[in-house]
Amino acid sequence: MPELPEVETTRKGLELLITDRKIISVHIYKKKLRWEIPSHLKMTLKNQNIKKISRRAKYLLLHFDFGKLVMHLGMSGSISVVSCSEPLKKHVHFELKLDNKTSLRFHDPRRFGSVLWQKSNETLNLLKNLGPEPLSYEFDEDTLFESSFGKSRNIKSFIMDSNVVVGVGNIYASESLFLAKISPKREAGKIPKKRLIVLTNSIKNVLTDAINNGGTTLNDFSNVDGNPGYFSQVLSVYGRDGMSCLRCNGKIKKIIQNQRSTYYCPKCQH
Repeated sequence: MPELPEVETTRKGLELLITDRKIISVHIYKKKLRWEIPSHLKMTLKNQNIKKISRRAKYLLLHFDFGKLVMHLGMSGSISVVSCSEPLKKHVHFELKLDNKTSLRFHDPRRFGSVLWQKSNETLNLLKNLGPEPLSYEFDEDTLFESSFGKSRNIKSFIMDSNVVVGVGNIYASESLFLAKISPKREAGKIPKKRLIVLTNSIKNVLTDAINNGGTTLNDFSNVDGNPGYFSQVLSVYGRDGMSCLRCNGKIKKIIQNQRSTYYCPKCQH
């Protein structure tokens, strides 16, 4: 699944290509994705200008005068901006044709993504009760400590909880815990505050590095320009089962936690 760095990379790319553009027409080729694409978008968005594009957790928000188009990439989704004359590829389910003869196209082979509408005076349930953004000032040295009181769940699933902090997906959780030298098996509520502060900074650093490297942890993810990201080339632990630890002479181990793969070094993560 595209994670926060992939979504942020997409947002930054789209920002340069679609901000202040007028929508000429809206096309829905497959109405049923994870949820149905609202059919009113064909009329609602026609002749409207895209004011800006933002991100909340893993959701992309296209801003208009009277609401926001809320898009999620799901398991295998991607968004590209191409010439209107370019042939429509298989699995393109949604398209915005713009006033400069380009098109924003939503491509999603597995159809777990979503395209929804949020009115100006409303907040979708999907966006309610989300934790702070990991790269914001709201995610500070107290956040993890205050949220972890009494929590017996393992620290990896804890930092992946979007009610605690958004956007720390499976791969980046493993990477952050490695950087902080914390075992993913530790109980969240038993980790001292000083170590949780280190983990907070590790999360920020890992996600920032991933964004700077273009995102990606997935074979089928591509940036807005169609090129793959490169962060997968510099992962420290994820996918390195049985290989030597980059920090000590230990061996990277793979375990399953909450039905997800976890990679860590038993020797230097404790």
